[in-house]
Amino acid sequence: MIIRLENGRSIDTSTDLNAPERHILQKLLFWSDMAESLEEFNRKKEEAFRKGWNRSGPVSISRNMKEVLSELEKKLIERLAESTRHGEKKSRE
Repeated sequence: MIIRLENGRSIDTSTDLNAPERHILQKLLFWSDMAESLEEFNRKKEEAFRKGWNRSGPVSISRNMKEVLSELEKKLIERLAESTRHGEKKSRE
């Protein structure tokens, strides 16, 4: 998968991220769509990197992954702001 960053740079997940990072990214792509707050997303992110791939232990975050995470966070913030503007519920509880 190619991820295009806001700064124009592209990250090819097959070559620019390692296997544990790709696995974690799959989970975080889901959470970036489902999270109801940046705080919730950050908790899931920290948990994923702490547990690692297949519970293998902590995974270090590469520079490329940091850029991808920053992009996911920006898009999450935009999605949440858009939801608020349209009067959608902030919480599904």
